Order: sequence, then C-alpha cells, then structure tokens
Amino acid sequence: MTAVPVPVRVVFTDGFSHQYTGGLKEFDLEARTLRDVIKTLDERYPGLGEHLQEETTVAIDGEIHENPQYQPVKAGSEIFFIPKLEGG
Repeated sequence: MTAVPVPVRVVFTDGFSHQYTGGLKEFDLEARTLRDVIKTLDERYPGLGEHLQEETTVAIDGEIHENPQYQPVKAGSEIFFIPKLEGG
C-alpha cells in the first residue's frame, strides 16, 4: 500500500536560498518521503536536487538524518536543509 502525500514545510538557510532559489526560504509541499521533497524542488528549480543531496544535511522535525532519502515524512513535518560543514 502506497502512502498518501501529506503537507510538509521545507526551510533553507539564507545563504542556500539566495544561491539556489532566488531568496525563497520556505516552501509548502506535499510528499511521502524526503525523496519526494527533493524531486519536487528539483522540478521547480532544475538542478537543485543534486545540490540538496550533495551539499546539505537534513533535519526532519529537529532530528538530523544521515541517509534520509527514503525517510517518511508526517503531515506538518518541518524539513530543514542545512549546508554541510566542511572540515580540514
């Protein structure tokens, strides 16, 4: 049985939003998994999906996920895309 898409809120940091979405920081979408969120954003902003997967860490409802692609989302979830910290 396939889950039904639910409304979620997506939030980017200021720097990331300026770089990729023309300054838009928050989006309301419908999704079943984080993969759906990335796909929808990539459709709106071609090429964004690759950057989200490679350049961000994801927090869903305050919990950071290492490999979140198929992480299910709940109605009303807040999904934060945070630029990865580079160390040296």
